[in-house]
Amino acid sequence: MTVAERGFPTAEFRARLKAAQSRMEKAGLAALLLTTEPELRYFSGYLTRFWESPTRPWFLIVPAVGDPVAVIPAIGAALMGRTWITDIRTWRAPDLKDDGVTLLTDTLHQLVGPSGRIGLPMGHESHLRMPLADYARLARGLAPIQLVDDAGIMRALRMVKSAAEIEKIRKACGIADRAFARVPEIATEGVPLDQVFRRFQMLCLEEGADWVPYLAGASETGGYGDVISPATPDPLARGDVLMLDTGLIWDGYFCDFDRNFAVGESSPAIDAAHARLIEAVATAMQIAKPGIPAADLFHAMDRIVTGGAGGSDAGRLGHGLGMQLTEWPSLIPTDDTILQDGMVLTLEPCIETSSGRILVHEENIVIWAGGAEFLSTPSAPDIPILKDPA
Repeated sequence: MTVAERGFPTAEFRARLKAAQSRMEKAGLAALLLTTEPELRYFSGYLTRFWESPTRPWFLIVPAVGDPVAVIPAIGAALMGRTWITDIRTWRAPDLKDDGVTLLTDTLHQLVGPSGRIGLPMGHESHLRMPLADYARLARGLAPIQLVDDAGIMRALRMVKSAAEIEKIRKACGIADRAFARVPEIATEGVPLDQVFRRFQMLCLEEGADWVPYLAGASETGGYGDVISPATPDPLARGDVLMLDTGLIWDGYFCDFDRNFAVGESSPAIDAAHARLIEAVATAMQIAKPGIPAADLFHAMDRIVTGGAGGSDAGRLGHGLGMQLTEWPSLIPTDDTILQDGMVLTLEPCIETSSGRILVHEENIVIWAGGAEFLSTPSAPDIPILKDPA
């Protein structure tokens, strides 16, 4: 295991570019046009929280030959100039009449020529981050150049992580591990749940997170009703199950796992349910290796938590992980994505404890040639108990 460092050497980006251009040649694509944060960052290393503003569009062109070209608002030129990208073309944004469309059109004509096919991600988990009216204008301006599906190139590239990417995710997981270990400092009977949420985010930051974009959870008796709710001001009560699920970021990469705690005391039913969740994860870990379909992991866990009934309304029992909180693949019965060396996944079994009540447990793993490795520190079968305040 190496020590995670911030950023990537230029060689990392050149390897990504080479892999993309090889796939583009096979797919008959003259360029890729990318508009979303993770796609731009994947090829450029351009890391900023300015994406929280939806006002400005951003574009990166990956040509079939040569280096990527950034077509971006001028406000981002200085930061993009600190990446390995050297061809940076800008306009003053926002422009209500022509927000970069003419500049983008001209650049694509220059790179692609009079005809050709430009690929954009168009499948599951993709979106177009530019106004639809501008996209239509771009298509008209490019004709007879075609805008087509990218043939799954971006998904395929991003599913398999480099060693350096894996170390960043490992670092994020270690930060969350340390924060979860400190939950007894902030969560006891009588503490409002929303206060626990705020203080847990503080723990994550104290332990080294850059920021905490995602935190969900619950505190209810006998399990909880869902796993995506924001916090309420209700105080933790004796016998509750407290669940915290965090996706924190370190150097642009997520962890995503949760932990369950019994407030004051547990019950035989909760103890048994928690132990079965840990068993489900262990069972999936035994078969998680290159060459098997993602669906096999679903079925391995589902047999433990439902007896093979086909899962719950949550829809899946895990997913990919990386620059985004959730990535491809989805651990569902119909996902035939073949696991590969270097894929990072979550294992997230769910078990019903009573009508309308569930427990969910999540771990982060990486697939290696010889099997799988935990990136998060795996939980023990016994649910931790948060002691009563002294």
